[in-house]
Amino acid sequence: MPKIIDRREVQRLVTEEGGQIVDVLPPDEYAEEHITGAVSLPLRDLDADTARQRLDQSRPVVTYCHDYL
Repeated sequence: MPKIIDRREVQRLVTEEGGQIVDVLPPDEYAEEHITGAVSLPLRDLDADTARQRLDQSRPVVTYCHDYL
């Protein structure tokens, strides 16, 4: 179930539970800047099949993007 979490929880999920960080921005934006170790999985390409193929279902998944307002 999706939920908003803070930076400390992201760090905990990654270090304690082997969480996977997924950047959902378009590839060109991912190439410009992304969190080290993040998987690029653009939102426009994200569906259940792609997620099953690219992500380990036994580990937590943290998705992020940055949108300038």
